[in-house]
Amino acid sequence: MSPPRIPPLPVEGRDPRTEELLAPLRRPDGSELNIFTTLARHPKLLKRWSAFGGVLLYGGTLPPRERELLILRAGYLCRAHYEWGQHVEIGRAAGLTDDEIARIAAGPDADGWSAADVDLLRATDELHADSRIGDATWAGLAERWDEQQLIELCMVVGQYHLVAFTLNSLGVEPESEDLPALPA
Repeated sequence: MSPPRIPPLPVEGRDPRTEELLAPLRRPDGSELNIFTTLARHPKLLKRWSAFGGVLLYGGTLPPRERELLILRAGYLCRAHYEWGQHVEIGRAAGLTDDEIARIAAGPDADGWSAADVDLLRATDELHADSRIGDATWAGLAERWDEQQLIELCMVVGQYHLVAFTLNSLGVEPESEDLPALPA
């Protein structure tokens, strides 16, 4: 892997405002994620983006398992190694099995998905390819999800495309070699 195009902002380069922005984004053990310390080079953007992303990740109306299914499929489609590695762990904690995580790469047509999961995966694929969820997929989603969840579903997929584009373009490196690898 080549070095990051924009490296994380080191502690000695941070002003008090930036430290204040990063404090709530630290892991429980106090360690920092490279995505946040890299984006800390643009504090105003980090502040607004982390608030939006936090709503989708921790305060949304979609169940965590389904949200992570969307995020992992978006990360896979965008070939976002960092995003995939981080969200495999989050997905497991949200209830995705290792078999399901492995199957995400095969997409909505793989055997073993429920009809609800097929609709979520297909919606992610359609947003990725066409910037729109097709009518048949929308109809399936609308049978299960309310209006807020349907809005949020589109926003989650869009947010994690934004994250993938940024991670991939900036060359944000994983904090550890132990993170799960993106499937080929």
